[in-house]
Amino acid sequence: MFVDFQINLYVRDVERALAFYTAIGGVESFRTPAAGTPVHAEVRLGGATIGVASVAAARDDHGLDVSAEGNAAEVVLWTDDLAGDWDLLLKAGAEPMAEPLDLPTGLSVAWAADPDGNPVHLVMRRAS
Repeated sequence: MFVDFQINLYVRDVERALAFYTAIGGVESFRTPAAGTPVHAEVRLGGATIGVASVAAARDDHGLDVSAEGNAAEVVLWTDDLAGDWDLLLKAGAEPMAEPLDLPTGLSVAWAADPDGNPVHLVMRRAS
């Protein structure tokens, strides 16, 4: 039986990705190695774990054929303050992909790319 869930993103620079995800409120919960340049780190953000792992380490240490090209998956963050969290993402170094907009479904959404191009999707339920 599965006991937990985590998303891992393969990145070019683990420290840069870690700095981004902690700047938007994530709390570092793991890193290896403990000292020096990390090849894998994890942050807790809103009850989820996001791991950032070095493409080079995945290839060299585990024999995985992975890429840091991004856009194969997205990190979805639900929020109660889309405008404020949009500003937070941009201040942390994200690049806009799709400016905030209101959908007819009662949701407001926006997309920004993290430093490795992975989409970060903000979603907010509007008051009805």
